[in-house]
Amino acid sequence: MILYDTKYLQLKSTKSKSGNDWVYAHRPNAKDVVVILPIINNEQILFLKEERPPLQAEGIAKYSIALPAGLVGDERIGETIEDAIKSELLEETGLEAERIEIKSRRLASSPGCVSETLTIAFAYINEYNIVSKPVSDGGVIVDRMLINKNEIYQWLREQEEKGFALTSSTHAALFYLYEK
Repeated sequence: MILYDTKYLQLKSTKSKSGNDWVYAHRPNAKDVVVILPIINNEQILFLKEERPPLQAEGIAKYSIALPAGLVGDERIGETIEDAIKSELLEETGLEAERIEIKSRRLASSPGCVSETLTIAFAYINEYNIVSKPVSDGGVIVDRMLINKNEIYQWLREQEEKGFALTSSTHAALFYLYEK
């Protein structure tokens, strides 16, 4: 049952196995979420510094560290996951990848609260060459940072010490960076 409905988000209720009401958030017009780990010249990763209103409203953090990401099919009818990866990468970074590799599908970000799942993809980019002016995504993206792969762990710790929130999808994508 839909409890609250907006263009991009619904609050819904269902019954749990035990018969209790379970309230969760659902994106009615998106099939998935893509999270893209841009790997530049196999040496650097491109991160985003974002202002996320829910984190700010609750006093959790002014900024979060994330990767380029976006909803699949929310604005482009019939969009595939692969199409969304390419378009979100270009839109948020201005970059085009020579190769895309999907690392994980159906990654549940917070399955007790939201119904959405994530697809994690690596975007291999030979050189940092902006081909299209990146957007701020409604003012959310405030900076883009290139970090050397061997400095990521320390850099993320420093961001956390500054009071920034680190997105779980970023950590999940980084997990696949070091797979054998």
